[in-house]
Amino acid sequence: MPQTVVITGASAGVGRATARLFARRGANIALLARGRAGLDATAAEVEEAGGRALVLPTDAAHHEEVEKAAELTEAEFGPIDVWINVAFTSVFAPFTEIGPEEFQRVTDVAYLGFVNGTRAALDRMVPRDRGAVVQVGSALGERSIPLQSAYCGAKHAVNGFTSSVRTELLHTGSHVRITVVQLPAVNTPQFSWVLSRLPKHPQPVPPIYQPEVVARTIAYAADHPGRKQYYVGASTVATLWANRFVPALLDRYLARTGYSSQQTDSPEPVHGPGNLWKPLDDRPGDDHGAHGAFDESATPRSVQAALARHPALTAGAGALAAAAVLRWSSARRAGG
Repeated sequence: MPQTVVITGASAGVGRATARLFARRGANIALLARGRAGLDATAAEVEEAGGRALVLPTDAAHHEEVEKAAELTEAEFGPIDVWINVAFTSVFAPFTEIGPEEFQRVTDVAYLGFVNGTRAALDRMVPRDRGAVVQVGSALGERSIPLQSAYCGAKHAVNGFTSSVRTELLHTGSHVRITVVQLPAVNTPQFSWVLSRLPKHPQPVPPIYQPEVVARTIAYAADHPGRKQYYVGASTVATLWANRFVPALLDRYLARTGYSSQQTDSPEPVHGPGNLWKPLDDRPGDDHGAHGAFDESATPRSVQAALARHPALTAGAGALAAAAVLRWSSARRAGG
């Protein structure tokens, strides 16, 4: 039987790349997002790749809409096997330049949208005692950076919420699993349609990965949801370790470099309404695809992510590294 998969934020970026991947498996995929043009284009790609698509225009911030989407999905495809929360929005600006309504809107989508999706999924999965929820997180959920206070706060909240739910499932002995995929900088359309008050065009902090790199890890996490979390990209791992061991030093480094590293050299800023309140891919011809404006500088692969999907290889690499350190240490003692 083909899997039934729900993806929020499916009209572009990581959500769209993930829909394409599951489509190649022949999955039944419910596509949730606000933008109708983006959803329709994603659905066409899903069908072409061998999957079945159900387009469900949904604002993840509204729990009634998310619940209705879950009902329609199961009416069309049967029980949901995997629920993947991706949908988010953001504001690029110093905190003092973000209005209270704007901050709340980011929180409603990027945090409560995950809560709403998780609730809809667990309401159906827990009674059946099977299923997996994958939260698409970020390295910024553990290490915040300037100019993204609303987004960073939401991603921190997702981590805390998910850990709480995970322990509750473990307490009850449930076979339903919930896991998080922590992302690096990704080349998605968000940097061209986000609400920004920066003087120059926003960009992801290099190194930048293509969304297909993330999609492969999301699919693996859905297949192996017993692990607490998955990291994508060596930059994610390095950032989290640096934050763990030298957080104050990292604060000062980000204060010095975090503004310039999140803006291109282009003098053309992205001003305008952004997609905070309304989608920018809602009208015919407004489809933005999975990739953003940084194809030339984005990498299509990650050795770290590939190793993370293959624990035996990771263990082997670790053993070889440990052996090399031991040999170096022994040689040094012998020569000293």
